[in-house]
Amino acid sequence: MIGEIRAGVPEYSRPGDEKYVKAVRRAVEEALRQFVVRVADDGAGKGRLLEVYRAIGKGEAAEGRPLDSLQAALRICARVAWRRLALESERLNLSRRRVCEVGEAILVYLDEIAAAAAEGYAEAQIRVAGELELRRRRLLDLLLSDPPADPRAVGDLARAVRWTVPRTVAGVALAVRAPGVGGRPALPPDVLADLDRAQPCLVLPDPDGPGRAGLLDASLRDWVVAVGPSVPAHELAQSLRLAREALALARRGVLASSEPIRCADHLSTLIIFRDEALVRVLRRVRLAPLGHLRPAQRDRIAETLLAWLQCGYNANEVAARLHVHPQTVRYRLRQATELFGDRLKSPDDRFELEIALRARALASRAERR
Repeated sequence: MIGEIRAGVPEYSRPGDEKYVKAVRRAVEEALRQFVVRVADDGAGKGRLLEVYRAIGKGEAAEGRPLDSLQAALRICARVAWRRLALESERLNLSRRRVCEVGEAILVYLDEIAAAAAEGYAEAQIRVAGELELRRRRLLDLLLSDPPADPRAVGDLARAVRWTVPRTVAGVALAVRAPGVGGRPALPPDVLADLDRAQPCLVLPDPDGPGRAGLLDASLRDWVVAVGPSVPAHELAQSLRLAREALALARRGVLASSEPIRCADHLSTLIIFRDEALVRVLRRVRLAPLGHLRPAQRDRIAETLLAWLQCGYNANEVAARLHVHPQTVRYRLRQATELFGDRLKSPDDRFELEIALRARALASRAERR
């Protein structure tokens, strides 16, 4: 049996490892001994045998070998046993019935020890996977520490979970789109994740690398996703904080959430909403000239004036953006000039006016949602 196992299963062929050769021999001898006991005394020693093979299954998982190798070795043993039985049955004058009974006992025995080994293998895999997941979550916590954790501690834990600390990372904030909808996404192994915390999050390595931009699109369709800016690993907490702020704005309808929100594309919006009390004061002061207009007229003038500031004061571009005639734009701009006067000539005033108008437009979008 041992010879055929070593010839037929490459994982068990270690002729130079005496300790391992002895371990294989002990496993085979124990299996044969217990089979003889079982045949002689129906059911005897079953508990001990199953424990032995559960332990063998756990050992295979710990060695990192596939379960297929162990199962192949067990089948080889059964085949060799049956072959020997067939050869010896005539010499021993065994009846056909007796041969069939022993053959059936071999098959039942094979099923029992294979099931016990598979059970031990699965238990070990669950334990190893659980320990690995705990370490990965601990690594995520270290990376998110504010102030940053000691780089040596991060490096040691990263090596323990076989995670390479990248040059840049991005924090990713998540929220399920609807209760009970967000399933467990299939994520690449280099993405650290904790979806069970109150505020689910990910760590995305090398977010600006080839193909990384669309990495989360398909796997997180059931989630609202906000991706923080790319930063060095020790600044990950800041990246995730911005991602969470963007996620909060998406929930309010300020930012669209049908696709992953990239904070790098919305930095001015994040700045505007960082201190909303201050922005409300800015709006009240800078947009006071619009106060006496009718709501519809106020909206038209504000929309046209914001487009004019964003288009470099080009009325034709404003007309194309708003889908109106250039003469309409010029008429509205004359009204705006009458309302704001010299404040449209000062760069500082124009800058603050654009902030106020952008804040107004974003707040209006959120209210419409």
